[in-house]
Amino acid sequence: MIRCMAIDDEPLALQQITAYIGKVPFLELAAQCQSAIEARQFLENDTVDAIFCDINMPDLNGMDFVKSLTMPPLIVFTTAYAEYAVEGFKVNAVDYLLKPFGMQDFLRAANRIKERLEGEGRGINSLRGSNSLSSLKGSGDEDLFLKTEYRIVKVSVSNIRYVEAMSEYLKVHLRNEQKPIITLLSMKKIEERLPHNFMRIHRSYIVNLDDIREVNKNRVILDADTYLPIGDIYKDAFQKYLDTRFLGK
Repeated sequence: MIRCMAIDDEPLALQQITAYIGKVPFLELAAQCQSAIEARQFLENDTVDAIFCDINMPDLNGMDFVKSLTMPPLIVFTTAYAEYAVEGFKVNAVDYLLKPFGMQDFLRAANRIKERLEGEGRGINSLRGSNSLSSLKGSGDEDLFLKTEYRIVKVSVSNIRYVEAMSEYLKVHLRNEQKPIITLLSMKKIEERLPHNFMRIHRSYIVNLDDIREVNKNRVILDADTYLPIGDIYKDAFQKYLDTRFLGK
């Protein structure tokens, strides 16, 4: 299934788009939002393959919202203003639906999304699936496969030092690589797949406990240049971990 988000500040227009998504067998509605700000909050913890996005919205318009995304999913703009069409295609939009549009127009856009994903090797039944994380059957929990840019790379779990959230993306920092792997994935998804020697210590950080060299006040130290904060809501769980291994008075 292709996970979709619908964004429109007009309730009736949003209702129409979500109804259309429900009628297309290969589309799945992941979220419906009445503002770009609400959509951004959703993408901090989850991922989608495509967004049907209105342009004229208060606070943050759809065009600026899409431009603000580091690696945006596929975009279909929906608007009543034809003058936005050229600008929409400048940001590599898959399609542009001029309101009012019908089911046939919507289906055309949906098929273009499907074709684009399949062309990038991200088809509905591909290794990518509905997110950027997959495991190879028979390899156990020692390896993960992460989609980065246009490649799917194999990552040894034991090689991961820590994971850092970056808007709707993650930076996976490795021991033997200077540059982290950047992947479109939520913290929740990767946290579910990592073994017990990984712990979430902050809203934006999961750390390999084996890599901690020192705990200093409200942060953990991995090396001379790497300090990770401990978030308030994660302090108790982290302290319990320390208590099980602490020697001294």
